[in-house]
Amino acid sequence: MPMSLRIPVQKENMIKKAAAKNGKTKTAFIIEAVDEKLGLVKNREKALRDFAGWLSHKEAEELRRATAVFETVQEGDWQ
Repeated sequence: MPMSLRIPVQKENMIKKAAAKNGKTKTAFIIEAVDEKLGLVKNREKALRDFAGWLSHKEAEELRRATAVFETVQEGDWQ
């Protein structure tokens, strides 16, 4: 079913550039964005989070900080 959108020129230009960068038409790009927003497809962040595990971004950052001490080598430990 055809649909008409009134999009400001600046946003249309952004869509046009993003679509071209991804090798898609403006229509395909917009449909993909709508599908993501409706939850019909997973966006990249959601797909990676599902693939990588259960940690949220904040939790992963806290874990990185908490385990950073293990990335340093104390010379005295190896003598």
